[in-house]
Amino acid sequence: MKVLAFNASPRGDRGNTALILNPFLEGMREARADVELFYNKKLKINHCQACFNCWLKTPGICSQKDDMRWLLPKMREADVWVLATPVYTDGVTALLKILLERTVPLAKPFLELRGNYARHTPVEGTKVSQIVLVSSCGYWEMENFEPLLAHIKAFCKNASAEFAGALLRPHASKLRPMIENGTPVSDIFEAAKEAGHQLVKDGKMSTDTLSTISRELMPLETFIESTNEAKRKSLSQRMEVA
Repeated sequence: MKVLAFNASPRGDRGNTALILNPFLEGMREARADVELFYNKKLKINHCQACFNCWLKTPGICSQKDDMRWLLPKMREADVWVLATPVYTDGVTALLKILLERTVPLAKPFLELRGNYARHTPVEGTKVSQIVLVSSCGYWEMENFEPLLAHIKAFCKNASAEFAGALLRPHASKLRPMIENGTPVSDIFEAAKEAGHQLVKDGKMSTDTLSTISRELMPLETFIESTNEAKRKSLSQRMEVA
């Protein structure tokens, strides 16, 4: 199994999304998947120009000479895409949005009827069969992932790929302090690793495993109080420096 993973957090491995993504990919590797991880902020990917040359002039090839020239063949050959992004303004980061928009060359300009929907025909040799979402959110409630989930599921439908599930971590900003304080949270990372094993071995991730990744870390009232206190402390420290 070939897996392409994209960490679209501007903070890369310093971000909260990486706390879930990295053990997930480790589990996939241990299950013998061939995994490549890319950091979107390190890639040179220009905005789509909507010229449609990749459909009408040079089919399957974008006219822009950036990193998508070598990324698109890799994306075409992969069995699984792992899209990792924090929730920014209720959706994906700009780094991931640019990547998704530049996948137009993986489809033909022609439409076909699939499940009562008009969709573009994939270019021959495009293997991607599953797309997984990994995401973290600063807010406490799981409902904050809903717009993002709707977007990725719609993208999967357009890409003729199965939405294989999502590893979601609400109030993720509390994870690192809890690790530093010795609060037991290792079950979350073990579940992320197990989810990687399951996807490779079984083709799906269990509901129980995904629920563990998303489990509550603290009551809502405690979350609000601790978040406000941390921000007050940060503001105070910055004012002292100024």
